[in-house]
Amino acid sequence: MKRYRTRRLNVTLLALTTAGALLLTGCGGSDSGGYSADDANKGGGDSRGAFPAPEYNGDDRHDGDQGDTSRDFAPEPDLLSTFALDVDTASYGYARRTLAEGRLPDPSTVRPEEFVNSFRQDYDRPDGNGFSVTVDGARTDREDWSLVRVGLATRPASDPGERPPAALTFVIDISGSMAEPGRLDLAKDSLGVMTNRLRDDDSVAIVTFSDEAETVLPMTRVNDNRAEIHEAIDTLEPTDSTNLGAGMETGYETAVEGLRKGATNRVVLVSDALANTGDTDADTILERISTERREHGITLFGVGVGSDYGDALMERLADKGDGHTVYVSDEDDAHEVFSRQLPRNIDLTARDAKAQVAFDPETVREFRLVGYDNRQVADEDFRDDSVDGGEIGPGHTVTALYAVRTEPGTQGHLATASVRWLDPKSRAPHEESGQLETGSLEDSVWNASPRFQVTATAAYFADALRLGDDRPSLPGATRLPELADRADELATTTEDSAVRHLATAIHQATNLTPTD
Repeated sequence: MKRYRTRRLNVTLLALTTAGALLLTGCGGSDSGGYSADDANKGGGDSRGAFPAPEYNGDDRHDGDQGDTSRDFAPEPDLLSTFALDVDTASYGYARRTLAEGRLPDPSTVRPEEFVNSFRQDYDRPDGNGFSVTVDGARTDREDWSLVRVGLATRPASDPGERPPAALTFVIDISGSMAEPGRLDLAKDSLGVMTNRLRDDDSVAIVTFSDEAETVLPMTRVNDNRAEIHEAIDTLEPTDSTNLGAGMETGYETAVEGLRKGATNRVVLVSDALANTGDTDADTILERISTERREHGITLFGVGVGSDYGDALMERLADKGDGHTVYVSDEDDAHEVFSRQLPRNIDLTARDAKAQVAFDPETVREFRLVGYDNRQVADEDFRDDSVDGGEIGPGHTVTALYAVRTEPGTQGHLATASVRWLDPKSRAPHEESGQLETGSLEDSVWNASPRFQVTATAAYFADALRLGDDRPSLPGATRLPELADRADELATTTEDSAVRHLATAIHQATNLTPTD
């Protein structure tokens, strides 16, 4: 987690930081307001707090060393936190698989934001494309420290008949490692189920790869060809090595050949990502398909499988390939992904979405963003629409959790969160914002709403797996046994099977962690 410290600024500089933002009305923990991109670049506002996305001035630099990007504290004053939106959940899914097998996950595979984003939230949703913004928080038992949650939600997923048609190119790993139970067999079963649920006007192509790549089925309309699609799926058998680069290149070429105007064109990669021949570097693979991605807007949906899993490669491909990843460990997971998540992700409600949180220097001493280490965006690039953000579909929520240290005894405006995105069809930019006052902070994390508590529990769990149960970095963290008890209570309160699975995972980690 990156850590930032703010300093008090005089009224003149504070006023400058508010330029370009629209004054929001109200002061509740979930207040939100919207403004257009044109409004966002006009003057306005007052000096009562630090507002989001102030217009960047290349000359407004802090005097001092600008070259050391690895130090713990950013150059003062850094009031802003900016990142590309991400709905990946693979890290949490793979951790659950590892724990169920009696092993602690490698700390390098634990990404806290993917733990947090694996759970349903209770945010209000917008009526159309874009996002609603919810900002809330709670104080912890560490003096002057709070957890602040920034929640973004897209509109509910529409009836399948109302979405645009889909052109899906499945890129299936059939290398020898996919012979393990729970890999290719699971993928074939799930693809068969999904084929039955696609609409007649959807299209499917299938590319396989082992040491070489092959187009097994060119882009084919589903309507009268379901039997042909099922036959292509049934013939898949594992063989040879893993040339993932060749698979991706052939997959995107096939997607371009079958490109459908007015449809959602997407590549779906199903693999254990254990590349061992050909190009094995994510950046090299992505460069080979850069034209297809940029010119045709083809997005990537990565599905990870297997007990041995190339987590880093799959995450890099998704982050830089305008997509996201999930991890499938069993039949229930597979049917959830292929029968519910993937159809829901066929549609897009936002392209290149980024978030920016502005903390008020009058009330905030320092802050830390939990996770999103690989999704950071330069603050001045928040409104640069040529800079990649995240592609988000309907029915999604995105949560960012911050540890925030407030100035002792201060009251008033604490933070304003903004999200910017491009309309998926017109590419017109839009923004929406919400803000939080210190008076809206709950007095305790464990007195906040159940869904806030689930968010905190997931973050504390990821923190313990990354750093060790005896070395928590988040304020208010508890040891794993107590956290497991909290999760048990939340599973009962929410009646949510996903939270019950979380409690089970924490108990498993507790049993694998040495006690003092």
